[in-house]
Amino acid sequence: MVYKLCIVLLITFSNLFALNELEKIKTFKATFEQIVENSSSNKIIYKGNVFIKNDGKVLWQYLTPIKKNVYLLRDIVVIDEPELEQVIYSRLKQEINILNLLKNSKKIDKQTYSSKIDERVYFIKIIEGKIVSLKFSDELENTIMIKFSSIEQNIELRNEIFRFVPPEYYDIIKK
Repeated sequence: MVYKLCIVLLITFSNLFALNELEKIKTFKATFEQIVENSSSNKIIYKGNVFIKNDGKVLWQYLTPIKKNVYLLRDIVVIDEPELEQVIYSRLKQEINILNLLKNSKKIDKQTYSSKIDERVYFIKIIEGKIVSLKFSDELENTIMIKFSSIEQNIELRNEIFRFVPPEYYDIIKK
């Protein structure tokens, strides 16, 4: 489940740069709190950092409750799980189409946009040109709310941030 959620988040957030209000964003860095709530109101809260470049590079760095780094490099997803000493490599069926979200996004109110991708509706809240939250439901009917803070846009993000070379002792899984 975490694997699927990571891929959905990577694809969705990469596409957000296509929103008219955010076209000028070249990079995005923030801390995040990701709340996953199931239909029984049980919650799990993840915290970490996110780094995004508009050339298709994304890093979700989960710090709690588990350490995990999820990289998106165009159509390749790399999930580094240091606590399990493993890395999972996966290729997306198609490269992310940033224009997809642009064509489908609709402004709901002054701060909220809605977009539908693969039958899933996403709600994006933007305040003063910055993405402050993202909300959607997954295929298991979990509600996912991601809140962003300490937001920095258009800062230099070195490409080294998005590179991962697994240690020799890691198990390598290809899906």
